[in-house]
Amino acid sequence: MTTARDIMTRGAECAKPYETLVDAARRMRMQDVGALPICGDDGEIKGMITDRDIVVKCIAAGGNPAEHTVGELAQGSAVTIRAGDSVEVALRTMMGANVRRLPVVEGRSVVGMVSLADLAMTLPEDDVGELVGVVSSAPPNN
Repeated sequence: MTTARDIMTRGAECAKPYETLVDAARRMRMQDVGALPICGDDGEIKGMITDRDIVVKCIAAGGNPAEHTVGELAQGSAVTIRAGDSVEVALRTMMGANVRRLPVVEGRSVVGMVSLADLAMTLPEDDVGELVGVVSSAPPNN
């Protein structure tokens, strides 16, 4: 059985709720990613922040990303999967939550991320087609 641990991108860095949106955007650029999990000082995941959140909810609304924090735009509680969950669980979770990225947790800590592309390279074409159809039919949650 292929697990989330097998296909995830390791070493996902968390943004802190008190960091500015500029700091989060710079980290996304350095890591070449479009989303960051948001973790408290205890390492526990609190939500997600995406590049789209920064653009649509702050910049396009006339806000200054240097004056707003990650916590202000945090998207509720993050949908996660466990490192030992199968790729089929990842697929169902991604489709059910209409998300394109899933933080992978072990215990209370984020250990990686599974993206739509990670699943696309692993799953049968029919499953990938269904997933792409679901997440493309509505605005993404992350």
